[in-house]
Amino acid sequence: MTIHTEFATSNLVSVEPGAIREDTPPGSVIQYSDYELDYSTEFAGGAAWIEGEYVPASEARISIFDTGFGHSDLTYTVAHVWHGNIFRLGDHLDRLLDGARKLRLDPGMSKEELADITKRCVALSGLRESFVNLTVTRGYGKRKGEKDLSKLNHQVYIYAIPYLWAFPPEEQIFGTTAIVPRHVRRAGRNTVDPTIKNYQWGDLTAASFEAKDRGARTAILLDADNCVAEGPGFNVVIVKDGKLFSPSRNALPGITRKTVFEIADAIGIEATLCDVTSRELYDADELMAVTTAGGVTPIVSLDGEAFGDGRPGPITVAIRDRFWALMDEPSPLIEAIDY
Repeated sequence: MTIHTEFATSNLVSVEPGAIREDTPPGSVIQYSDYELDYSTEFAGGAAWIEGEYVPASEARISIFDTGFGHSDLTYTVAHVWHGNIFRLGDHLDRLLDGARKLRLDPGMSKEELADITKRCVALSGLRESFVNLTVTRGYGKRKGEKDLSKLNHQVYIYAIPYLWAFPPEEQIFGTTAIVPRHVRRAGRNTVDPTIKNYQWGDLTAASFEAKDRGARTAILLDADNCVAEGPGFNVVIVKDGKLFSPSRNALPGITRKTVFEIADAIGIEATLCDVTSRELYDADELMAVTTAGGVTPIVSLDGEAFGDGRPGPITVAIRDRFWALMDEPSPLIEAIDY
C-alpha cells in the first residue's frame, strides 16, 4: 500500500504561509478561497469573544480560576466556515445548548445571540476558511478558587481562527491510517457522558500517542465491551455490503456524521446507528473518519493491514465529494458570513 505524502504546491495566493492554508491536491474537491486578508485591522486572521468583548485571537485569555480549566467542567462545539459560508451552525448550537442543559450550565444568552457573536467573530477575522470554537464553562466566582458551585459565574468563550485539520487535505483525498489501541479503552458511559462534547481527553490522547508510536495517523478506540466507540475527535463509519453503520454508544452524536447519513439517504444508501463490534470493524469493506476538522476521511489501513487495495472505496469517495459540494450549495445548511 502506498500513501501519497508529496504534492505540488498550491497555486492559490497565500495570505500567511503555514498558518492560514495547507497544501491541497491540485484539482481535488478541497480547495481554499482565493483571497487576501486585510491586515489593516487587528482582528485579521483570528478573533475571539471573551468576557463580553471582542479581542484579537493573539490576545485571547481566560482566567486560570475558571473551572473549565481546572476541572474540565464545560461543554463545547466546533463549527467550520468554508468559502465564506458557516456550515450547520444551528445544529452545532442545538448540541451545545443541550450539553449545557445536561451539565446545568447556563450560557446566559439565547441561541440567536450566540449565533450572532459567532458570525461576528468570523467576520472580524476576515477568514473565508475558519475553525470556530464555542465553549460554555462553569466559570469562576468573586473569590479566587471559589468551590461553591452556586457562586460561580458561567462563561462563554467563542473564537474564529484559521481552519484546523484533524486530517490534512491530501489524506482526505488519498486516505489515512489508523490503529486500534492495545493499551487504552474509551472511557465508560457511566463515567463520561459521550453525548456531551467535552475536553476530558485522557483516553483519546493516550490513544493518539500509541498511534504515533505504531506509525499510524490516528486511533479507533473500543469500549469495555469490545465495541467500537470513536476516535480522537471523530466518529467512525464503516461500509459493509453497500450499507453504512456507525456506533450508537460511547460516541458523540456528530454533526458531520449526521451529514454523512443524510447524504447516504439521498443517494439511496442505508445508514444505521448500532453497536459495531471489533470483528465488524476489521471485516468492513470501507472505513471512514468523519469530523468537522477533517470532513470525510477514508481510512485505508488499520493496524498495518490495507482495506481492499489500500485506496479509498467508492462509497466513501462519493460521500466525501458530496460533503464538500454542500459547502457551496445554497441551502439551509449554510449561511454566508457578512464580512
